[in-house]
Amino acid sequence: MIYYSKVSYTLLIVVFIVFFGPLIPNYINDGFNSTMFLMTLALIILFGLIVHMFFNTTYKIEKEKLHIKCGFFKYRPVNIKEMKKVSTSSNVISSPAASFDRIEITYGKFEELIISPKHKTKFVEDLQKINPKIINNL
Repeated sequence: MIYYSKVSYTLLIVVFIVFFGPLIPNYINDGFNSTMFLMTLALIILFGLIVHMFFNTTYKIEKEKLHIKCGFFKYRPVNIKEMKKVSTSSNVISSPAASFDRIEITYGKFEELIISPKHKTKFVEDLQKINPKIINNL
């Protein structure tokens, strides 16, 4: 079963402003020149890669593993049998989550993972089918 990450458009707008906001004074003062063109082009490409990551973050439950893919990056699979607890999270730490509506999965000895599946309840139910010992604190 594949679950897509929920996408926070507010977060995407903030990233856009951070990328392109500083260019405005330069365009006002210096006008449009080849240096500004190259800088803008580079930022557009980089922003495109970030958008790709936002809309192509997936959480795949396969056998007893949770596979996480964020754009072009793949994370180490997590053994679902080692998961202990799932709870809501407001932690803004960098993670494979394209939204602020996140869940935290505790597994292993002291490990945790923060993700943001669109359908959190169904996602946790599918995890609990494999490991019924997972505590659901959503």
